[in-house]
Amino acid sequence: MSFLELMAVLLLGAMLWFWFDSLKARESGLAAARRACQREGLQFLDETVVGHGFKFARDDKGHLVLRRGFDFEYSLSGDDRYLGAVIIEGHDIVLVDTTQHRSRAVDLI
Repeated sequence: MSFLELMAVLLLGAMLWFWFDSLKARESGLAAARRACQREGLQFLDETVVGHGFKFARDDKGHLVLRRGFDFEYSLSGDDRYLGAVIIEGHDIVLVDTTQHRSRAVDLI
């Protein structure tokens, strides 16, 4: 096997790992968003999360991990839509944000 073939196989392997790891992260984000909406009595709209990017970050132990962000929509009554977010570092959920409806209520007062 030549050097170029070896590099192509390694690159393909890295791409496959990233793709599968991203699918697992998306499923974790979906589950976290669903749990947060159930816990707070919100409607989880569209039953989906949408990735909005990734970057390298350091976790609590100082290890280099991928930080991925996902957005989702939720509703208080079904007649409104608010944007929520899930942040995952490595395989750990570090943030689930469902506070947009609270800041909107303050703006209306």
